[in-house]
Amino acid sequence: MEAIPGENPVAQAIAQALIDGFNKHYRIFRNTSRRAKESFEAADWQGQLDAVRDRVQYYDDRVTETVQRLHQEYDADSLDDSTWQQVKLHYIGMLIRHKQPELAETFFNSVCCKILHRTYFNNDYIFARPAISTEYIESFPPVYSSYYPQDEGLRATLRRIIEDFDWQRPFEDLDRDVDYVLRAGERHLGAWPAMEVNCQIQVLYSAFYRNKTAYIIGKAVNGYQEYPFALAVRHGDSGRLYVDTVLLDPWRISVLFSLSRAYFMVDMEVPSGYVHFLRSILPNKPRSELYTMLGLGKQGKTMFFRDLVAHLRHSNDQFIVAPGIRGLVMLVFTLPSYPYVFKIIKDVFGSSKNMDRATVKRKYLIVKQVDRVGRMADTLEFSYAALPLARFHPELLEELRTLAPSAFEIDGDAVIIKHLYIERRMTPLNIHLERASDEEVEEAVREYGNAIRDMAIANIFPGDMLWKNFGVTRYGRVVFYDYDEIEFMTDMNFRRIPPAPYEDMEMSGEPWYSAAPMDVFPEEFATFLLGSPRVRKAFLKHHRDLLEPGFWQQAQQRIRDGHVEDFFPYPPELRFCAQFAAAADHSSG
Repeated sequence: MEAIPGENPVAQAIAQALIDGFNKHYRIFRNTSRRAKESFEAADWQGQLDAVRDRVQYYDDRVTETVQRLHQEYDADSLDDSTWQQVKLHYIGMLIRHKQPELAETFFNSVCCKILHRTYFNNDYIFARPAISTEYIESFPPVYSSYYPQDEGLRATLRRIIEDFDWQRPFEDLDRDVDYVLRAGERHLGAWPAMEVNCQIQVLYSAFYRNKTAYIIGKAVNGYQEYPFALAVRHGDSGRLYVDTVLLDPWRISVLFSLSRAYFMVDMEVPSGYVHFLRSILPNKPRSELYTMLGLGKQGKTMFFRDLVAHLRHSNDQFIVAPGIRGLVMLVFTLPSYPYVFKIIKDVFGSSKNMDRATVKRKYLIVKQVDRVGRMADTLEFSYAALPLARFHPELLEELRTLAPSAFEIDGDAVIIKHLYIERRMTPLNIHLERASDEEVEEAVREYGNAIRDMAIANIFPGDMLWKNFGVTRYGRVVFYDYDEIEFMTDMNFRRIPPAPYEDMEMSGEPWYSAAPMDVFPEEFATFLLGSPRVRKAFLKHHRDLLEPGFWQQAQQRIRDGHVEDFFPYPPELRFCAQFAAAADHSSG
């Protein structure tokens, strides 16, 4: 873009530096996502985990680089208001034909918010609202491919859809897998409907890679009906590929995109096209969560906060202290009409917590970098978030003043929270257990133990395993959400309590054995977990081995041996090996 007469050439140069910074970021991001296909083909599961971990930092690194460049080359702190407004106008011009304009706008905000005072955080200087439409952006390769089963038949079409992903490994028996998919589809629908003239199958161009699975995601369109699906492709024991299942219920596909799981690796030239397609099959999934699960967490945060501001504009309830047992590290509050909780690190922790603010932040970052295996809630992290003062209940303001005075300030009619975590609201497990029937208690305790097992084999030791630190989702799944004491399993030392030197010492109530900071005695778990008879009965029925060092030591050894476990975001009975292979064996027998 040439300089416009009468306009500030510095503003144009700064806009160019900003778009250069974003383009570098997305080029690196996309190259990493593209390599996920190679890692999947090579069964390089550890490499895949490493890429997901490393990718989390890419955005902040590019923002920091760009901020430094603007300070060094343009003395950014000294620029006047007119220059900054022209920077934004030039930047908008650069986004007209851009393939990721919404992400580039967010990058602009991230850089400018590190330079400008928050009084400039309005639509004159940053993108408080989007400026460029993301509708109908052309993409090459296209966002999705269309297949027409009337031309070659449904079976041949399904086979070609799978083959078009061009994985450099053969399938064990693709005809068998296609047959399984067709049988599952017919069972789901009851009978195949007649093909209408517009009958087609639309499939997102890139597979979605996570853990050891590649997901093919698409929908069938027939007349006025649309049928979403997700095919899970995995490696068999033979080293060849096979289709493990097809998910046909929208809510089950939605679970794939749960924030309690690791982010997907997806190669996208036009991410808004992928989000638009996913919203067509998952209309109840917020766009912010879809962007986040595609690895675009900063965009997810931007859209989340815009949604929150809009919700505040159309509601009138107040932020209140979250119900339940107060935490020793976090002050937690919520807005009853909004399904999230807001967490602030207290200034002074409980006497039993030997850590500082930096340690807590580091623990929360770990959770974003690991495979959360459906058992750890993701968090959105914000700095200097402005919320309306009038919406804060007096009791909450008093708690803030008492427990976290350095974490916030009041500026006019706004409460400025300097550092904030936001998570999906769940029913705390301790509250759920108090209200539950005997059958519900057993199911919740079974889920709780499974959550601990899943985290352990994913190399996460929760540390504080009290019931209040776990929540129950709307699907009845138990998820961990209190991270200030998590550690890597491989850093822990799981020990058996040594016998007391003499019997009276065992009865004294005081420990007769020494413990280093990373020592854990699983036998002690029963003391603080199993006070309720109903809970104790269920726990000993399903998870007695969690009270012994053996389980933990074996999990450690498998991690140290380099084994990456399988985690399925769907129940085992949906796997084709459970649905059809067993039935085939039975009939042949």
